[in-house]
Amino acid sequence: MAENITETARLLVVSRESAFLRPLWSIAEPNSWQIETAVSAWDAIERIQSGAAPSLLLLDLPRGDGDSLHFLRWLRRLRPDLPVIVSCFPEDGGRKKEATLLGAQEVLVRPFDEAELESAILRHLGSSEEGGSEITSEDIEQLTPDSFFISASPITQKLRTQAELLAEADVPVLILGEAGSGKDTVARLIHKFSVRSGFNFLKVNCADMPAELLEAELFGSEKTATHGRTGPGKFERADKGTLFLDEIGEMPMAIQTRLMEVMQDKVSFRPSSDDARSFDVRILAATSSNVDRLLAERTLREDLYYRLSGFTVQVPPLRHRRSEIAVLLRHSMHQMARHYSLPPREFSAAVLNACQQYAWPGNLKELESFVKRYLVAGDRELALGDFGSNLIAKSRAHFTDTAEMELHSSVSTFEDDRTGYKSLKSLLNTVRCETERNAIGSALQKTGWNRKAAARLLQVSYRTLLYKIDQYHMNASESFVSLPGGKFSFHGATVKANGKPS
Repeated sequence: MAENITETARLLVVSRESAFLRPLWSIAEPNSWQIETAVSAWDAIERIQSGAAPSLLLLDLPRGDGDSLHFLRWLRRLRPDLPVIVSCFPEDGGRKKEATLLGAQEVLVRPFDEAELESAILRHLGSSEEGGSEITSEDIEQLTPDSFFISASPITQKLRTQAELLAEADVPVLILGEAGSGKDTVARLIHKFSVRSGFNFLKVNCADMPAELLEAELFGSEKTATHGRTGPGKFERADKGTLFLDEIGEMPMAIQTRLMEVMQDKVSFRPSSDDARSFDVRILAATSSNVDRLLAERTLREDLYYRLSGFTVQVPPLRHRRSEIAVLLRHSMHQMARHYSLPPREFSAAVLNACQQYAWPGNLKELESFVKRYLVAGDRELALGDFGSNLIAKSRAHFTDTAEMELHSSVSTFEDDRTGYKSLKSLLNTVRCETERNAIGSALQKTGWNRKAAARLLQVSYRTLLYKIDQYHMNASESFVSLPGGKFSFHGATVKANGKPS
């Protein structure tokens, strides 16, 4: 596969320095690479727009030049799938993070030898070769190195247009949609299109932590665990930027009251301090719950709801975006393959057809977990049964963050076992994770999803339980099977329903 890539690869190099170009010419010939040079970033843009797109772009930053890096912004809109390697001098090494955020796959700091340069090029050459022709640059908005928004259907094109319009109005927005449907992505999209895009985008999940920690996270704390001094909250840190409050319906009432006051007065007080700190923050909020139910049950303040919902965005579930599923699968595959330095896999026609028919109750998060698993296993494991009929039954049990664990295990043994089945250790880990997930779910059901009570029942810390709930993408609508006799197996220990070890 690598040989086919190198035979046809076209490299566009933006550089005027012979010291940079000379080693490239040296390694291009044995690899059968075609080298083209551009004298400036804007010359490269013209070439990409007017002719066939290159396989990879190398951007050599002149010493102390900060402007050329912003060319990546334009490139990301034209060709978000084009791999980019940036070269810079040591004094500009601090800009590696900025280059990565703007879309560079790798940043090489001089001096580097031919072997390092060749290795970097080979690492990224295959990332846009397969399946990229089905995705046009207008369809994809790359938001961070790991997140993107695809608008390849009328329903998401309308959503993208709505995000662009809302970005111009500097007001709160309430984003509604099912769990895993991409509300976080839409919030980032609004931020990116707005005048605040040069400042922080910070997220707080209101369901992730108890009231005391959530209050400190938002408004600051009197002391931090490490330094023993007052720490700023997200409101201060997001000044001039955007603060995204996910699962706003899970926010305790007392904090909702304080949030209302802060939004009205545009000032915040840290604990044990009389100093008012003013800020300029745009609030975006989201919930996957039914808003009418939240209001009826008085878990969401009416005045806060009306303040947040002057503008509302409804994010469609994945089952309403079936025409995009193939595009999402392929683009996610290339993103993950690049991230884990693995060759991307092609989806078989049978798998694509089954994915088109599947309802994806976990939406985009479930799709991403499935792609991780497919990257490791391909068809070899999925073909053990009738994939089309078993996908629905298996996906909730298997296509979770267990795939992340399997992926890391497989990456470490990839060179030694490219075609073999998963190791016994990996299989045992999978079983352990599924058992642990069932134990947590059963405890949560027994306590009516009172997470503090469930943590006591399982004899783990509240923070550990919250982490596990997020890790396994668990929600109250699922059903779980407890062990016989009302026992739970968790972290190797068996606990009775009364919370005592058996």
